[in-house]
Amino acid sequence: MEDLLTQTNYAIDTFYFLVMGVLVMFMACGFSMLEAGMIRAKNTSEILTKNVALYSISCIMYLLFGYYIMYMNNAEGGWLPSFGWLIGVDNTTEEIVSGTAGGVATDHSERSDYFFQVVFVATAMSIVSGAVAERMKLWSFLIFAVVMTGLIYPVQGMWTWGGGWLSAAGYSDFAGSGIVHMCGAAAALAGVILLGPRAGKYGPNGHVNAIPGCNMPLATLGMFVLWFGWFGFNGGSELKLSNVDEANAVAEVFVNTNIAACGGLVAALILARVWFGKADLTMALNGALAGLVAITADPLSPHPFWAMLIGAGGGVLVVLSIVLLDKIKIDDPVGAVSVHGTCGIWGIIAVTFNNGDATILGQLIGIVGIFAWVFIAAFIVWLILKVTMGIRVSEEEEMSGVDIAETGIEAYPEFQQAA
Repeated sequence: MEDLLTQTNYAIDTFYFLVMGVLVMFMACGFSMLEAGMIRAKNTSEILTKNVALYSISCIMYLLFGYYIMYMNNAEGGWLPSFGWLIGVDNTTEEIVSGTAGGVATDHSERSDYFFQVVFVATAMSIVSGAVAERMKLWSFLIFAVVMTGLIYPVQGMWTWGGGWLSAAGYSDFAGSGIVHMCGAAAALAGVILLGPRAGKYGPNGHVNAIPGCNMPLATLGMFVLWFGWFGFNGGSELKLSNVDEANAVAEVFVNTNIAACGGLVAALILARVWFGKADLTMALNGALAGLVAITADPLSPHPFWAMLIGAGGGVLVVLSIVLLDKIKIDDPVGAVSVHGTCGIWGIIAVTFNNGDATILGQLIGIVGIFAWVFIAAFIVWLILKVTMGIRVSEEEEMSGVDIAETGIEAYPEFQQAA
């Protein structure tokens, strides 16, 4: 009877892991729609190509190298990962029943663990695509995606979730405010700095010219798809569902995830109304995502009221960050660096408000360690690409739209304009 219960729990947790992974995979659709709505029509097909390609590249690279680097045969508390490839064999019934399974996952299928983890990798890479939109060469971006998903992300993942030195230093990050979101933002920031702003974005004397997106209904749909997928992102990170305590924990994570998004949206909307005199939809959309990023570091420990306040803090910070980055001429068309970077840092620090096991020192070490590695490594890769094959399209291609230059397909051929 006990053997049957063990197998049943294993099956339940594996199925739960897979379903949550599917929800996170749906976030690829959310990023695609959000980015396509927030940029100009003449660049839509190219940004969609980046998103579908980066998802596929992420899955391939994480299967070949990334998962092994992050989780397999690494020294506890170490700096350097083991290097190998593929993801090994799955657990057997005998190993699970006898308690002798020695893989990464012992209470669910190791294949389900790979699938759940790989959609996180794709999420981190999706953050980059929005920040460099409308002026980056498609193939330079895709080559960077190979390195980012096969090496840069897995190394800092090994340091944290893989039991490396940041984990040993006390860094706590439940579902990846730093490991996924700040990581993606750091890589994006490095690319944006080397790439430069879009033509016409900044005028003389610090003047910022707004470049509106082409499709706010699509952007809004993308935000809601991301919100929906985030229940898998955070809920699946509980890793189990097969007993009362774990089921209650998953419910708490869902409630806190949802209310943090609400707090972020409302706070950003109110601040935009007070500051700009208008209820800016783009700020509201980014406010919801900011709340989600902020709560991701620990959606389990806080009371829902605290989760709402943490989300609201993210909503305020994202508005401030977007304005500040524009003032220093960091051009991020969709606000990805602010949403995932600034609010990722806020979420990491906010863990200490409700989680007694987390310390501010451990969280700060994690922030510095992850950001420094990803930013420096990404900057080097972007720089090599810039020197060798270039990372920016020509002025003529940027003016006519990268859809024509990079894909040969206009997303809206009946309504396209050259300007």
